[in-house]
Amino acid sequence: MRIVHVAGGLMMALALAGCQRTSSSMDSVNTQQNITPLEAAPVGTVSSSQLPDPTTDTSQFPEKPTTETAMATGTGTGDAAAATALDVTKESMVGNWRVASGPSSCDMFLTLTNLGSGSRGGTRGCAGELTAMGSWEVAGKQVVLKDRAGNAIARLYKSADARFDGSTNSGQPVSLSR
Repeated sequence: MRIVHVAGGLMMALALAGCQRTSSSMDSVNTQQNITPLEAAPVGTVSSSQLPDPTTDTSQFPEKPTTETAMATGTGTGDAAAATALDVTKESMVGNWRVASGPSSCDMFLTLTNLGSGSRGGTRGCAGELTAMGSWEVAGKQVVLKDRAGNAIARLYKSADARFDGSTNSGQPVSLSR
């Protein structure tokens, strides 16, 4: 019985010893060294001026294409569409798109995985030429959809933030939107 009490007492002493605060080696280093704070770095001059009134100077922004503009340019393709097309990056195209092509709609998926001269892509539920879509690429302001052999099947231009308009090789209008 006495051994049990001694063993219990030793266990309690060890547990309490683990709860005591000990000074870390960093505390002793910090008290032995003279640490000085960093000096503030000088800041360049700050200037201010009045911004131009956004309601009077709109010349820096192109006009938003209207439905009439898209129809007059052949469903958003051609020289006029290319001239008014918004800039597009390959990275901004990646992901899922809803496709409207003629009377039908379907889904398109675009990735950055290399496939021939373009990147891998595909459609689900599409009809016509878009069923053969296997890759895509950005060429300037134009997005070119290609078949599995690498031949262009449709060309689109960015007409709004999340919208592209164009046509297939046969002239069928195509729109991508998110």
